[in-house]
Amino acid sequence: MWKYEKRLQYPISIKKKDLTFAKQLVTQYGGFGGELGAALRYLNQRYTMPDNKGKALLTDIGTEELGHVEMLSTMVYQLMKDATPEEMKAAGLASHYAEHKTAIYPTDANGVPFTVTYFATTGDAIADLSEDMAAEQKARAVYESLIDLTDDPDVIGPLLWLRQREIVHFNRFKELYNYYNKNMKQPR
Repeated sequence: MWKYEKRLQYPISIKKKDLTFAKQLVTQYGGFGGELGAALRYLNQRYTMPDNKGKALLTDIGTEELGHVEMLSTMVYQLMKDATPEEMKAAGLASHYAEHKTAIYPTDANGVPFTVTYFATTGDAIADLSEDMAAEQKARAVYESLIDLTDDPDVIGPLLWLRQREIVHFNRFKELYNYYNKNMKQPR
């Protein structure tokens, strides 16, 4: 189903360790508006889209979101690489270190683990696409906040690229939403 190219969608080479920012950035991996939830949302919703056009779009965007998970994991890993227990503790990551050392684990910025309650599937294309558009806007907003929290160009570049993909995804979902609103028989 997939053609896997062994490269990231956007090159990532973070040279400066920043545990405090890693603690914030992980929210786009495992937080309420993160990429893991987006990937699972779209890859689940695709099955109940009313036609191949919808199924294809949700499959395409869902698999791209998995690539975004890979990018964020790479960024968090590079920001935490070679961190000592003392550095983790000083950055407020002692509980993360206790359970995971410096391994990547999907949480929000407060350390709350990822949960599937962050997304839903209703089987109603209009309702699901409405949620999808909102999810893309939430992710865009979080990326903008994260960009405000760093001055590292090695971090800002990938974040800007990911933010732009949220805008593209929103627009693609909006086009499909409008198409279904115009062409589908509406339920009572």
